[in-house]
Amino acid sequence: MTLIADSFIGGTFLKRDEPNWLMVLKIAMPLCLSYIPIGLACGILLHAAGFNFFMTLLVSIVVFSGGAQFLIASMLTINAPIISVVVTLFFLELRYALLGSSLSRYLKGQSQHFIWLFSVSLNDENYAVNYLKFATDKTWTPKQALLVEHYSLISWSVANLIGSLIGSALTIDLEIVDFALTALFLYMIVMQIRNRLTLLISILSGVLAVAFMVWTKSTLGLVLSTLAASFIGFMIEAQVRKSKVKLSDHWLFRKVRGPALTRKTIEDKNTDS
Repeated sequence: MTLIADSFIGGTFLKRDEPNWLMVLKIAMPLCLSYIPIGLACGILLHAAGFNFFMTLLVSIVVFSGGAQFLIASMLTINAPIISVVVTLFFLELRYALLGSSLSRYLKGQSQHFIWLFSVSLNDENYAVNYLKFATDKTWTPKQALLVEHYSLISWSVANLIGSLIGSALTIDLEIVDFALTALFLYMIVMQIRNRLTLLISILSGVLAVAFMVWTKSTLGLVLSTLAASFIGFMIEAQVRKSKVKLSDHWLFRKVRGPALTRKTIEDKNTDS
């Protein structure tokens, strides 16, 4: 299958006849490359926690979550009970229910087998890439989105495996890894901020995350803050839509300067309705 289309990647329009898999690979490549240093560090940490290379590869495929895998390694290192690890991971990964629901409207008409494959390979980063593509490109298809997930999964798993294999000969300062993960998620937030409401909810979720983590003294606070901020944002948008004021005229939906402002989304056409 080939695709003849205008692709906007990294500020450059590409006009060429190329295979679909190659076009999607170019879009996913920045994400795949960003996984290399973090994936290597994760593999090294899992090796230090007692995982051999086979178990590291298996965990990277089955779990496919940097935060969850770092958490597994950290908790096992301090000999935490397995039940505590499982419960903590459950609440930590509960956010994927929210991420998946926001993509569900783009996956209508797909088979249950496809939905299952899409769900098990979903993570925060490929979600951001696919959501942005679905919102800005009418030609973006669920199969292309699934291909992005598989590319990112392969990149992450290979990086984990290599990190595990060289774990005994290489040490890494994990504070650098924490910084890299924080920077990655901050980038994802900045790229999604388009109006004052998204900026307000982003700040609110950060404040709530600190408050709930201090209160719960665990990563459960992250889940609670995410649910609370998402619910507040949903209620605010619902109330504005019920009013007679157009979304584009409401002060909460006025644009803010930032990278996301340069992208014209499909949803923008409905803001005046």
